[in-house]
Amino acid sequence: MPGTFATLYIFAFDLDDRDQAVQAFAPRVAASKAAAIEEARHLEGRHAGVVVWRREGDPVVGEEGEPEVVFSVGRVGDFA
Repeated sequence: MPGTFATLYIFAFDLDDRDQAVQAFAPRVAASKAAAIEEARHLEGRHAGVVVWRREGDPVVGEEGEPEVVFSVGRVGDFA
């Protein structure tokens, strides 16, 4: 759809003292799907889980679509 764009985000999760997945850092924006998955694979050995997701948006009307998981590994918590 004209005027829309998609943004890719990377989240990593660590386990807290109750064994729950919590965000390890603020979401990172990736330049492309390939770059996001490459970074996620790099992070997966250091965190309990990693997820890459994308969301389409239309800045003209201020709307954002539902998140779509592109890549996920390990234990992940809330991210959208």
